[in-house]
Amino acid sequence: MFRQKEDEKSVTTPSGIEVPVVVFPEMLEGSPLGQPGEAPFTRGVFPNGYRGRLWTIRQYSGFGSAEESNQRYRFLLEQGQTGLSVALDLPTQCGYDPDDPMAIAEAGKVGVSLSNLAEMEILFADIDLAAISTSFTINGAAAMIFAMYVAAADKAGIPRTALTGTIQNDILKEYVARGTWIFPVKPSMRLIADSILFANKETPRFNPISIAGAHVRDAGCTAVEEIGYTLVNGLAYVDELLRRGGEVDSFAKRLSFFFYVHMDLFEEAAKFRAARRIWARIMSERYGAKDPRSLLFRFGVVCGGSSLTAAQPLNNIVRVGIENLAAVLGGAQSIFTCAYDEAFQIPTEQSAEIAVRTQQIIAHESGVANTVDPLGGSYYVEYLTDRMEAEILAVMQEIDDYGGVVKAIEEGYIQMRLAQRAKERKEKIDSGERVVVGVNRYRHEDEKAQLGEVFRLDLGNRRRILEKYQATRDRRDNDAAMATLRRLGVAAQTDDENLMPYLIDCCHQYVTVGEMVAELKSHWGEFQEPALIA
Repeated sequence: MFRQKEDEKSVTTPSGIEVPVVVFPEMLEGSPLGQPGEAPFTRGVFPNGYRGRLWTIRQYSGFGSAEESNQRYRFLLEQGQTGLSVALDLPTQCGYDPDDPMAIAEAGKVGVSLSNLAEMEILFADIDLAAISTSFTINGAAAMIFAMYVAAADKAGIPRTALTGTIQNDILKEYVARGTWIFPVKPSMRLIADSILFANKETPRFNPISIAGAHVRDAGCTAVEEIGYTLVNGLAYVDELLRRGGEVDSFAKRLSFFFYVHMDLFEEAAKFRAARRIWARIMSERYGAKDPRSLLFRFGVVCGGSSLTAAQPLNNIVRVGIENLAAVLGGAQSIFTCAYDEAFQIPTEQSAEIAVRTQQIIAHESGVANTVDPLGGSYYVEYLTDRMEAEILAVMQEIDDYGGVVKAIEEGYIQMRLAQRAKERKEKIDSGERVVVGVNRYRHEDEKAQLGEVFRLDLGNRRRILEKYQATRDRRDNDAAMATLRRLGVAAQTDDENLMPYLIDCCHQYVTVGEMVAELKSHWGEFQEPALIA
Protein backbone atom coordinates (compact mmCIF):
# COMPACT_ATOMS: atom_id res chain seq x y z
CA MET A 1 0.00 0.00 0.00
CA PHE A 2 1.11 3.56 -0.67
CA ARG A 3 2.64 5.30 2.33
CA GLN A 4 3.20 9.01 2.82
CA LYS A 5 6.85 9.91 3.32
CA GLU A 6 7.68 10.68 6.93
CA ASP A 7 9.14 14.08 6.07
CA GLU A 8 6.29 15.03 3.71
CA LYS A 9 4.31 18.06 4.85
CA SER A 10 0.73 17.26 5.87
CA VAL A 11 -2.11 18.94 3.99
CA THR A 12 -5.50 19.84 5.43
CA THR A 13 -8.73 21.26 4.09
CA PRO A 14 -9.67 24.79 5.24
CA SER A 15 -11.68 23.11 8.03
CA GLY A 16 -8.54 21.35 9.28
CA ILE A 17 -9.40 17.85 8.02
CA GLU A 18 -6.26 15.97 7.00
CA VAL A 19 -6.07 15.18 3.30
CA PRO A 20 -4.33 11.87 2.58
CA VAL A 21 -2.04 11.69 -0.43
CA VAL A 22 -4.30 8.92 -1.69
CA VAL A 23 -7.42 7.29 -0.22
CA PHE A 24 -8.00 3.51 -0.22
CA PRO A 25 -11.33 1.70 0.36
CA GLU A 26 -10.26 0.43 3.78
CA MET A 27 -9.93 4.06 4.95
CA LEU A 28 -13.69 4.60 4.58
CA GLU A 29 -16.03 4.25 7.54
CA GLY A 30 -18.66 2.28 5.69
CA SER A 31 -21.39 4.94 5.85
CA PRO A 32 -24.25 3.94 3.55
CA LEU A 33 -24.14 5.56 0.14
CA GLY A 34 -27.73 4.68 -0.68
CA GLN A 35 -29.84 5.79 -3.62
CA PRO A 36 -30.53 9.41 -4.55
CA GLY A 37 -33.93 10.49 -3.29
CA GLU A 38 -33.88 7.91 -0.48
CA ALA A 39 -32.60 7.99 3.10
CA PRO A 40 -29.93 8.79 4.14
CA PHE A 41 -29.93 11.20 1.13
CA THR A 42 -26.13 11.33 0.86
CA ARG A 43 -26.54 11.37 -2.92
CA GLY A 44 -29.27 13.99 -3.06
CA VAL A 45 -32.90 14.60 -2.21
CA PHE A 46 -34.32 13.87 -5.67
CA PRO A 47 -34.01 10.51 -7.46
CA ASN A 48 -33.22 12.07 -10.83
CA GLY A 49 -31.18 15.05 -9.65
CA TYR A 50 -31.07 17.89 -12.17
CA ARG A 51 -32.34 15.73 -15.02
CA GLY A 52 -35.86 16.40 -13.79
CA ARG A 53 -35.32 20.09 -13.10
CA LEU A 54 -32.30 22.36 -12.96
CA TRP A 55 -31.53 24.37 -9.87
CA THR A 56 -33.15 27.81 -9.65
CA ILE A 57 -30.80 30.42 -11.12
CA ARG A 58 -30.92 33.58 -9.00
CA GLN A 59 -28.94 36.78 -8.66
CA TYR A 60 -28.99 38.72 -5.40
CA SER A 61 -30.03 42.13 -6.61
CA GLY A 62 -31.64 45.34 -5.48
CA PHE A 63 -30.48 48.92 -5.06
CA GLY A 64 -31.77 52.44 -4.80
CA SER A 65 -35.46 52.84 -5.50
CA ALA A 66 -38.08 50.21 -6.25
CA GLU A 67 -38.23 51.49 -9.83
CA GLU A 68 -34.51 50.92 -10.43
CA SER A 69 -34.56 47.47 -8.85
CA ASN A 70 -37.60 46.48 -10.90
CA GLN A 71 -35.69 47.46 -14.04
CA ARG A 72 -32.71 45.30 -12.98
CA TYR A 73 -34.99 42.34 -12.19
CA ARG A 74 -36.62 42.48 -15.60
CA PHE A 75 -33.17 42.70 -17.22
CA LEU A 76 -31.99 39.59 -15.33
CA LEU A 77 -35.13 37.66 -16.20
CA GLU A 78 -34.55 38.53 -19.86
CA GLN A 79 -31.05 37.01 -19.54
CA GLY A 80 -32.53 33.67 -18.42
CA GLN A 81 -32.55 34.03 -14.65
CA THR A 82 -35.29 31.77 -13.26
CA GLY A 83 -35.83 33.27 -9.80
CA LEU A 84 -35.48 36.61 -8.04
CA SER A 85 -33.38 37.31 -4.95
CA VAL A 86 -34.20 40.66 -3.36
CA ALA A 87 -31.48 42.68 -1.64
CA LEU A 88 -32.95 45.14 0.85
CA ASP A 89 -31.25 48.25 2.16
CA LEU A 90 -30.03 48.36 5.76
CA PRO A 91 -32.82 50.63 7.04
CA THR A 92 -35.44 48.13 5.86
CA GLN A 93 -33.45 45.20 7.27
CA CYS A 94 -33.18 46.91 10.65
CA GLY A 95 -36.81 48.05 10.76
CA TYR A 96 -36.37 51.77 10.08
CA ASP A 97 -38.30 53.91 7.62
CA PRO A 98 -36.23 56.00 5.18
CA ASP A 99 -36.94 59.26 7.02
CA ASP A 100 -35.64 57.98 10.36
CA PRO A 101 -32.52 59.87 11.55
CA MET A 102 -30.84 56.48 12.07
CA ALA A 103 -31.48 55.51 8.46
CA ILE A 104 -31.71 58.53 6.21
CA ALA A 105 -28.08 58.40 5.02
CA GLU A 106 -28.36 54.68 4.12
CA ALA A 107 -31.68 54.63 2.27
CA GLY A 108 -31.31 52.64 -0.95
CA LYS A 109 -27.55 52.23 -0.65
CA VAL A 110 -26.84 48.49 -0.35
CA GLY A 111 -30.25 47.28 -1.40
CA VAL A 112 -33.69 48.50 -2.34
CA SER A 113 -35.68 50.69 0.05
CA LEU A 114 -38.94 48.87 0.79
CA SER A 115 -40.87 50.63 3.53
CA ASN A 116 -44.50 49.94 2.57
CA LEU A 117 -46.88 48.11 0.24
CA ALA A 118 -46.79 50.85 -2.40
CA GLU A 119 -43.05 50.22 -2.84
CA MET A 120 -43.58 46.44 -3.02
CA GLU A 121 -46.12 46.97 -5.78
CA ILE A 122 -43.63 49.06 -7.76
CA LEU A 123 -40.84 46.55 -7.14
CA PHE A 124 -42.80 43.77 -8.85
CA ALA A 125 -44.56 45.80 -11.52
CA ASP A 126 -44.96 43.72 -14.72
CA ILE A 127 -43.63 40.63 -12.92
CA ASP A 128 -46.09 37.80 -12.32
CA LEU A 129 -45.77 36.74 -8.68
CA ALA A 130 -47.55 33.49 -9.50
CA ALA A 131 -44.93 32.58 -12.11
CA ILE A 132 -41.69 33.57 -10.40
CA SER A 133 -39.92 32.29 -7.28
CA THR A 134 -38.83 35.19 -5.07
CA SER A 135 -36.26 35.11 -2.29
CA PHE A 136 -35.92 37.88 0.31
CA THR A 137 -32.75 38.26 2.36
CA ILE A 138 -34.15 39.79 5.52
CA ASN A 139 -34.37 38.60 9.10
CA GLY A 140 -35.24 41.03 11.90
CA ALA A 141 -38.11 42.51 9.87
CA ALA A 142 -38.77 39.34 7.85
CA ALA A 143 -42.34 38.86 9.10
CA MET A 144 -43.23 42.39 7.95
CA ILE A 145 -41.75 41.88 4.47
CA PHE A 146 -43.41 38.47 4.15
CA ALA A 147 -46.73 40.09 5.15
CA MET A 148 -46.15 42.82 2.56
CA TYR A 149 -45.46 40.24 -0.17
CA VAL A 150 -48.67 38.40 0.69
CA ALA A 151 -50.58 41.70 0.68
CA ALA A 152 -49.13 42.54 -2.75
CA ALA A 153 -50.34 39.19 -4.07
CA ASP A 154 -53.77 39.82 -2.53
CA LYS A 155 -54.04 43.18 -4.27
CA ALA A 156 -52.93 41.69 -7.58
CA GLY A 157 -55.57 38.96 -7.32
CA ILE A 158 -52.97 36.18 -7.06
CA PRO A 159 -53.94 33.25 -4.82
CA ARG A 160 -51.68 32.91 -1.81
CA THR A 161 -51.33 29.23 -2.64
CA ALA A 162 -49.58 30.17 -5.89
CA LEU A 163 -46.72 32.04 -4.21
CA THR A 164 -43.30 30.38 -4.35
CA GLY A 165 -39.98 31.47 -2.99
CA THR A 166 -38.20 31.92 0.32
CA ILE A 167 -37.79 34.51 3.03
CA GLN A 168 -34.58 34.13 5.01
CA ASN A 169 -36.17 34.81 8.40
CA ASP A 170 -33.27 33.28 10.40
CA ILE A 171 -32.70 35.57 13.35
CA LEU A 172 -30.34 33.34 15.34
CA LYS A 173 -27.47 33.79 12.90
CA GLU A 174 -28.11 37.55 12.87
CA TYR A 175 -27.17 37.72 16.53
CA VAL A 176 -23.80 36.11 15.83
CA ALA A 177 -22.79 37.11 12.31
CA ARG A 178 -24.59 40.05 10.68
CA GLY A 179 -26.17 42.28 13.31
CA THR A 180 -29.50 43.19 11.66
CA TRP A 181 -31.38 41.98 14.72
CA ILE A 182 -34.16 44.07 16.23
CA PHE A 183 -36.02 42.31 19.04
CA PRO A 184 -34.74 40.07 21.87
CA VAL A 185 -34.37 36.35 21.17
CA LYS A 186 -37.67 35.05 22.55
CA PRO A 187 -40.07 37.43 20.74
CA SER A 188 -37.97 37.04 17.60
CA MET A 189 -38.42 33.28 17.80
CA ARG A 190 -42.15 33.86 18.23
CA LEU A 191 -42.32 35.92 15.01
CA ILE A 192 -40.48 33.20 13.11
CA ALA A 193 -42.81 30.52 14.42
CA ASP A 194 -45.79 32.72 13.53
CA SER A 195 -44.61 33.10 9.94
CA ILE A 196 -43.88 29.37 9.52
CA LEU A 197 -47.20 28.24 11.00
CA PHE A 198 -49.06 30.82 8.90
CA ALA A 199 -47.25 29.75 5.73
CA ASN A 200 -48.10 26.10 6.30
CA LYS A 201 -51.79 26.97 5.92
CA GLU A 202 -51.86 30.03 3.65
CA THR A 203 -48.79 29.83 1.38
CA PRO A 204 -47.92 26.12 1.30
CA ARG A 205 -45.47 26.44 -1.63
CA PHE A 206 -43.51 29.31 -0.07
CA ASN A 207 -40.55 28.54 2.20
CA PRO A 208 -41.08 30.74 5.29
CA ILE A 209 -37.50 30.30 6.54
CA SER A 210 -34.07 29.73 5.07
CA ILE A 211 -31.84 28.68 7.95
CA ALA A 212 -28.61 30.32 6.96
CA GLY A 213 -25.04 29.26 7.55
CA ALA A 214 -23.86 31.63 4.84
CA HIS A 215 -23.23 34.58 7.09
CA VAL A 216 -21.38 32.72 9.84
CA ARG A 217 -19.14 31.36 7.08
CA ASP A 218 -18.46 34.81 5.72
CA ALA A 219 -17.83 36.02 9.26
CA GLY A 220 -14.91 33.61 9.52
CA CYS A 221 -15.95 30.10 10.52
CA THR A 222 -14.99 26.91 8.70
CA ALA A 223 -17.19 24.78 6.44
CA VAL A 224 -17.62 22.29 9.29
CA GLU A 225 -18.73 25.00 11.73
CA GLU A 226 -20.98 26.57 9.10
CA ILE A 227 -23.00 23.36 8.85
CA GLY A 228 -22.84 22.61 12.58
CA TYR A 229 -24.04 26.04 13.71
CA THR A 230 -26.76 26.05 11.05
CA LEU A 231 -28.12 22.67 12.05
CA VAL A 232 -28.33 23.57 15.75
CA ASN A 233 -30.16 26.76 14.77
CA GLY A 234 -32.53 24.69 12.66
CA LEU A 235 -33.23 22.34 15.54
CA ALA A 236 -33.94 25.32 17.82
CA TYR A 237 -36.63 26.44 15.36
CA VAL A 238 -38.06 22.91 15.26
CA ASP A 239 -38.25 22.88 19.07
CA GLU A 240 -39.99 26.28 19.12
CA LEU A 241 -42.53 25.16 16.52
CA LEU A 242 -43.28 22.02 18.49
CA ARG A 243 -43.71 24.11 21.64
CA ARG A 244 -46.24 26.21 19.73
CA GLY A 245 -48.24 23.10 18.89
CA GLY A 246 -46.95 22.55 15.37
CA GLU A 247 -46.73 19.03 13.96
CA VAL A 248 -43.32 18.04 12.65
CA ASP A 249 -44.68 16.50 9.45
CA SER A 250 -46.64 19.66 8.78
CA PHE A 251 -43.86 22.26 9.04
CA ALA A 252 -40.61 20.33 8.46
CA LYS A 253 -41.14 19.89 4.73
CA ARG A 254 -41.06 23.69 4.23
CA LEU A 255 -37.82 24.27 6.14
CA SER A 256 -34.95 25.22 3.87
CA PHE A 257 -31.29 26.15 4.30
CA PHE A 258 -28.83 28.62 2.84
CA PHE A 259 -25.01 28.52 2.65
CA TYR A 260 -21.92 30.03 1.11
CA VAL A 261 -19.71 27.97 -1.16
CA HIS A 262 -16.02 28.79 -0.97
CA MET A 263 -13.03 27.53 -2.88
CA ASP A 264 -12.14 24.01 -1.72
CA LEU A 265 -14.29 22.18 -4.26
CA PHE A 266 -14.29 18.75 -2.62
CA GLU A 267 -14.79 19.96 0.94
CA GLU A 268 -17.69 22.15 -0.16
CA ALA A 269 -19.42 19.32 -2.03
CA ALA A 270 -18.79 16.92 0.87
CA LYS A 271 -20.26 19.26 3.49
CA PHE A 272 -23.64 19.16 1.75
CA ARG A 273 -23.55 15.37 1.37
CA ALA A 274 -22.80 15.05 5.12
CA ALA A 275 -25.43 17.62 6.12
CA ARG A 276 -28.17 15.80 4.22
CA ARG A 277 -27.73 12.56 6.11
CA ILE A 278 -27.30 14.24 9.52
CA TRP A 279 -30.53 16.22 9.09
CA ALA A 280 -32.51 13.21 7.84
CA ARG A 281 -31.32 11.06 10.73
CA ILE A 282 -32.13 13.67 13.41
CA MET A 283 -35.57 14.46 11.99
CA SER A 284 -36.40 10.77 11.88
CA GLU A 285 -34.84 9.54 15.12
CA ARG A 286 -35.19 12.55 17.44
CA TYR A 287 -38.44 14.03 16.18
CA GLY A 288 -40.19 10.97 14.76
CA ALA A 289 -40.91 12.49 11.35
CA LYS A 290 -42.76 10.01 9.14
CA ASP A 291 -43.33 11.98 5.93
CA PRO A 292 -40.24 11.44 3.69
CA ARG A 293 -40.44 15.13 2.71
CA SER A 294 -39.81 16.08 6.35
CA LEU A 295 -36.36 14.51 6.09
CA LEU A 296 -35.23 16.47 3.04
CA PHE A 297 -32.34 18.88 3.52
CA ARG A 298 -33.16 21.41 0.78
CA PHE A 299 -30.76 24.30 0.38
CA GLY A 300 -29.71 27.27 -1.69
CA VAL A 301 -26.24 28.76 -1.91
CA VAL A 302 -24.25 31.86 -2.70
CA CYS A 303 -21.05 31.34 -4.66
CA GLY A 304 -18.68 34.14 -3.71
CA GLY A 305 -18.95 36.35 -0.67
CA SER A 306 -15.75 36.84 1.32
CA SER A 307 -13.86 34.46 -0.96
CA LEU A 308 -13.88 37.22 -3.61
CA THR A 309 -11.18 39.86 -3.76
CA ALA A 310 -11.07 43.52 -4.74
CA ALA A 311 -7.53 42.95 -6.01
CA GLN A 312 -7.49 41.58 -9.57
CA PRO A 313 -11.29 41.28 -9.55
CA LEU A 314 -11.54 39.47 -12.89
CA ASN A 315 -10.01 36.46 -11.11
CA ASN A 316 -13.33 36.27 -9.27
CA ILE A 317 -15.01 34.98 -12.43
CA VAL A 318 -12.87 31.83 -12.12
CA ARG A 319 -13.49 31.59 -8.38
CA VAL A 320 -17.25 31.83 -8.81
CA GLY A 321 -17.13 29.23 -11.59
CA ILE A 322 -15.34 26.74 -9.32
CA GLU A 323 -17.71 27.46 -6.45
CA ASN A 324 -20.73 27.11 -8.75
CA LEU A 325 -19.40 23.72 -9.83
CA ALA A 326 -18.99 22.66 -6.18
CA ALA A 327 -22.57 23.72 -5.44
CA VAL A 328 -23.89 21.62 -8.32
CA LEU A 329 -21.78 18.63 -7.33
CA GLY A 330 -23.13 19.05 -3.79
CA GLY A 331 -26.75 19.06 -5.00
CA ALA A 332 -27.98 22.64 -4.34
CA GLN A 333 -31.59 23.49 -5.23
CA SER A 334 -31.00 27.21 -5.75
CA ILE A 335 -27.77 29.00 -6.69
CA PHE A 336 -26.79 32.66 -6.68
CA THR A 337 -23.44 33.48 -8.25
CA CYS A 338 -21.76 36.70 -7.16
CA ALA A 339 -20.63 39.10 -9.85
CA TYR A 340 -16.88 39.56 -10.15
CA ASP A 341 -17.05 43.20 -8.97
CA GLU A 342 -19.17 42.48 -5.91
CA ALA A 343 -16.17 42.71 -3.60
CA PHE A 344 -16.16 46.49 -4.01
CA GLN A 345 -19.39 47.72 -5.62
CA ILE A 346 -22.98 46.98 -6.62
CA PRO A 347 -22.71 44.82 -9.77
CA THR A 348 -23.12 46.46 -13.14
CA GLU A 349 -25.44 44.93 -15.74
CA GLN A 350 -22.38 43.52 -17.53
CA SER A 351 -20.94 41.81 -14.45
CA ALA A 352 -24.37 40.53 -13.38
CA GLU A 353 -24.89 39.02 -16.83
CA ILE A 354 -21.52 37.22 -16.63
CA ALA A 355 -22.59 35.77 -13.27
CA VAL A 356 -25.83 34.44 -14.78
CA ARG A 357 -23.95 33.06 -17.80
CA THR A 358 -21.58 31.22 -15.44
CA GLN A 359 -24.49 29.16 -14.14
CA GLN A 360 -25.91 28.61 -17.61
CA ILE A 361 -22.57 27.37 -18.98
CA ILE A 362 -22.21 24.88 -16.12
CA ALA A 363 -25.85 23.80 -16.51
CA HIS A 364 -25.82 23.30 -20.27
CA GLU A 365 -22.21 22.77 -21.37
CA SER A 366 -20.26 21.05 -18.58
CA GLY A 367 -22.25 17.81 -18.41
CA VAL A 368 -22.24 17.73 -14.59
CA ALA A 369 -26.04 18.02 -14.43
CA ASN A 370 -26.57 14.92 -16.55
CA THR A 371 -26.20 12.38 -13.75
CA VAL A 372 -26.99 12.37 -10.04
CA ASP A 373 -24.09 12.80 -7.61
CA PRO A 374 -21.25 12.43 -10.13
CA LEU A 375 -18.70 12.47 -7.27
CA GLY A 376 -20.41 9.59 -5.46
CA GLY A 377 -18.18 6.58 -4.93
CA SER A 378 -14.94 8.54 -5.14
CA TYR A 379 -12.78 7.20 -2.32
CA TYR A 380 -11.64 10.71 -1.44
CA VAL A 381 -15.12 12.23 -1.54
CA GLU A 382 -16.62 9.45 0.59
CA TYR A 383 -13.71 9.70 3.04
CA LEU A 384 -14.18 13.48 3.23
CA THR A 385 -17.96 13.16 3.63
CA ASP A 386 -17.47 10.74 6.55
CA ARG A 387 -14.93 13.03 8.21
CA MET A 388 -17.10 16.10 7.66
CA GLU A 389 -20.06 14.32 9.25
CA ALA A 390 -18.04 13.40 12.34
CA GLU A 391 -16.65 16.94 12.72
CA ILE A 392 -20.06 18.57 12.20
CA LEU A 393 -21.59 16.36 14.90
CA ALA A 394 -18.76 17.35 17.24
CA VAL A 395 -19.56 21.06 16.71
CA MET A 396 -23.24 20.40 17.40
CA GLN A 397 -22.35 18.49 20.57
CA GLU A 398 -20.16 21.40 21.71
CA ILE A 399 -23.16 23.75 21.52
CA ASP A 400 -25.42 21.24 23.26
CA ASP A 401 -22.84 20.85 26.04
CA TYR A 402 -22.77 24.63 26.46
CA GLY A 403 -26.49 24.63 27.14
CA GLY A 404 -28.00 25.03 23.70
CA VAL A 405 -27.77 27.51 20.88
CA VAL A 406 -30.03 30.18 22.41
CA LYS A 407 -27.91 30.31 25.57
CA ALA A 408 -24.71 30.27 23.49
CA ILE A 409 -25.97 33.28 21.51
CA GLU A 410 -27.37 35.23 24.46
CA GLU A 411 -24.06 34.87 26.30
CA GLY A 412 -21.90 35.61 23.22
CA TYR A 413 -20.16 32.23 23.07
CA ILE A 414 -20.68 31.59 19.35
CA GLN A 415 -19.81 35.21 18.57
CA MET A 416 -16.50 34.71 20.34
CA ARG A 417 -15.82 31.50 18.39
CA LEU A 418 -16.45 33.28 15.09
CA ALA A 419 -14.10 36.11 16.03
CA GLN A 420 -11.38 33.59 16.84
CA ARG A 421 -11.83 31.83 13.50
CA ALA A 422 -11.83 35.11 11.56
CA LYS A 423 -8.56 36.08 13.24
CA GLU A 424 -7.02 32.70 12.38
CA ARG A 425 -8.10 33.00 8.73
CA LYS A 426 -6.65 36.50 8.42
CA GLU A 427 -3.36 35.43 9.99
CA LYS A 428 -3.04 32.56 7.50
CA ILE A 429 -3.62 34.89 4.57
CA ASP A 430 -1.29 37.56 5.95
CA SER A 431 1.48 35.00 6.47
CA GLY A 432 1.00 33.43 3.05
CA GLU A 433 0.15 30.03 4.54
CA ARG A 434 -3.17 30.27 2.76
CA VAL A 435 -2.59 31.42 -0.81
CA VAL A 436 -5.02 33.90 -2.34
CA VAL A 437 -3.98 34.63 -5.91
CA GLY A 438 -3.67 38.35 -6.56
CA VAL A 439 -3.73 39.19 -2.85
CA ASN A 440 -0.69 37.55 -1.22
CA ARG A 441 0.82 35.98 -4.33
CA TYR A 442 1.07 36.92 -8.03
CA ARG A 443 0.24 40.56 -7.44
CA HIS A 444 0.41 43.42 -9.95
CA GLU A 445 1.95 46.74 -9.12
CA ASP A 446 -1.02 48.58 -10.63
CA GLU A 447 -4.18 46.76 -9.54
CA LYS A 448 -6.51 49.51 -10.80
CA ALA A 449 -5.97 48.37 -14.37
CA GLN A 450 -8.52 45.55 -13.95
CA LEU A 451 -11.36 47.38 -12.22
CA GLY A 452 -13.45 47.58 -15.40
CA GLU A 453 -16.90 49.17 -15.56
CA VAL A 454 -17.89 51.20 -12.50
CA PHE A 455 -21.41 51.17 -11.08
CA ARG A 456 -22.74 54.62 -10.22
CA LEU A 457 -25.72 55.00 -7.91
CA ASP A 458 -28.10 57.83 -8.77
CA LEU A 459 -27.52 60.46 -6.08
CA GLY A 460 -31.09 61.69 -6.46
CA ASN A 461 -32.44 58.41 -5.13
CA ARG A 462 -32.62 59.42 -1.51
CA ARG A 463 -34.75 62.48 -2.27
CA ARG A 464 -37.14 60.48 -4.47
CA ILE A 465 -37.41 57.68 -1.91
CA LEU A 466 -38.35 60.18 0.80
CA GLU A 467 -40.84 61.97 -1.46
CA LYS A 468 -42.61 58.71 -2.34
CA TYR A 469 -42.62 57.62 1.30
CA GLN A 470 -44.27 60.85 2.42
CA ALA A 471 -46.76 60.76 -0.47
CA THR A 472 -47.90 57.26 0.55
CA ARG A 473 -48.43 58.36 4.14
CA ASP A 474 -50.35 61.45 2.99
CA ARG A 475 -52.82 59.56 0.80
CA ARG A 476 -53.52 56.56 3.04
CA ASP A 477 -56.50 56.39 5.40
CA ASN A 478 -54.53 57.24 8.52
CA ASP A 479 -57.31 56.35 10.96
CA ALA A 480 -57.60 52.86 9.43
CA ALA A 481 -53.81 52.50 9.44
CA MET A 482 -53.52 53.43 13.12
CA ALA A 483 -56.40 51.12 14.04
CA THR A 484 -54.66 48.10 12.48
CA LEU A 485 -51.45 49.11 14.22
CA ARG A 486 -53.19 49.21 17.60
CA ARG A 487 -54.67 45.75 17.02
CA LEU A 488 -51.17 44.47 16.24
CA GLY A 489 -49.94 45.88 19.55
CA VAL A 490 -52.73 44.21 21.52
CA ALA A 491 -52.04 40.85 19.86
CA ALA A 492 -48.31 41.22 20.55
CA GLN A 493 -49.03 41.28 24.28
CA THR A 494 -50.54 37.79 24.16
CA ASP A 495 -48.34 34.75 24.54
CA ASP A 496 -48.84 32.85 21.31
CA GLU A 497 -51.45 34.52 19.09
CA ASN A 498 -50.21 34.43 15.50
CA LEU A 499 -49.26 37.95 14.44
CA MET A 500 -49.09 37.36 10.70
CA PRO A 501 -52.76 38.21 9.98
CA TYR A 502 -52.34 41.46 11.93
CA LEU A 503 -49.18 42.34 10.00
CA ILE A 504 -50.91 41.66 6.68
CA ASP A 505 -53.81 43.89 7.72
CA CYS A 506 -51.30 46.63 8.54
CA CYS A 507 -49.66 46.26 5.14
CA HIS A 508 -53.01 46.52 3.35
CA GLN A 509 -53.52 49.86 5.10
CA TYR A 510 -50.02 51.02 4.04
CA VAL A 511 -48.63 50.97 7.56
CA THR A 512 -44.86 51.17 7.17
CA VAL A 513 -42.18 48.74 8.28
CA GLY A 514 -40.86 51.33 10.72
CA GLU A 515 -44.30 51.82 12.28
CA MET A 516 -44.89 48.09 12.72
CA VAL A 517 -41.44 47.58 14.22
CA ALA A 518 -41.80 50.57 16.56
CA GLU A 519 -45.14 49.22 17.82
CA LEU A 520 -43.60 45.82 18.60
CA LYS A 521 -40.51 47.41 20.18
CA SER A 522 -42.78 49.30 22.57
CA HIS A 523 -43.90 45.94 23.98
CA TRP A 524 -40.86 43.72 23.47
CA GLY A 525 -37.86 46.03 23.70
CA GLU A 526 -34.62 45.51 21.72
CA PHE A 527 -31.86 42.91 21.79
CA GLN A 528 -28.80 43.95 23.79
CA GLU A 529 -25.61 42.55 22.33
CA PRO A 530 -23.49 40.64 24.87
CA ALA A 531 -19.77 41.13 25.32
CA LEU A 532 -17.68 38.04 25.99
CA ILE A 533 -13.90 38.28 26.20
CA ALA A 534 -11.87 35.28 25.05
